[in-house]
Amino acid sequence: MTITQELDDQKSICQDVIFPPGDLYSNEPPLETELHLRQIILLLQCLESLWKKKNDFYAAGNLTIYYSPRQLKSEYFRGPDFFVVLGTQRKTRKSWVVWEEDGKYPHVIVEILSQSTAKTDKDLKKQIYQETFRTPDYFWFDPFTQEFAGFHLVDGEYQPLQMNEQGHLWSHQLGLHLGIYDGLLRFFTADGQLVPTPEETAEQAEQKVEQAEQKAERLAAKLRELNIDPDTV
Repeated sequence: MTITQELDDQKSICQDVIFPPGDLYSNEPPLETELHLRQIILLLQCLESLWKKKNDFYAAGNLTIYYSPRQLKSEYFRGPDFFVVLGTQRKTRKSWVVWEEDGKYPHVIVEILSQSTAKTDKDLKKQIYQETFRTPDYFWFDPFTQEFAGFHLVDGEYQPLQMNEQGHLWSHQLGLHLGIYDGLLRFFTADGQLVPTPEETAEQAEQKVEQAEQKAERLAAKLRELNIDPDTV
């Protein structure tokens, strides 16, 4: 075989092999329903709002995690619906590449169940998160059936978490409860207070201003009844 023929053969082989780009964006498939998207965004908004002063965590939704021992982005990857990594830099990422992140895996994972993914989330993914990721806290939630469960890693195996009186499950890693509120999964503080969205926080602030104004108006009316000019008090 001549050198020219050998080069032509190699060129032909290369044309048949598709190599993934070295700097991949997340290659997760589109979310199944609008409700799944709303749920993921809700978890992200609430946690990032609550931890707005923290810079040592990373939270993402529907993002690919690459964890190949051979450091190949073409093998061994999963995309949790929502996950949180603690003790890392808070910055925008295209994907989570374990070998580029000091070997860190998620500390908390939440999967949003659907008819097509429930079996995988409960079996295969649960096994991977337990045995490979070693993720301490794993939850799943179905926004349609309201099925909700959580697990904590104990001696290398997931143990079911027990709900409190409010139906909430405790995340050891986040220091927060997770529970259902108005049909969606939400965060709650240790004392059971709902972690608000930025919009809810703004609404609460507006309500406080309105209540203060109403109180001031009532006080002014009372002073006028006593023939006292409230502007002089």
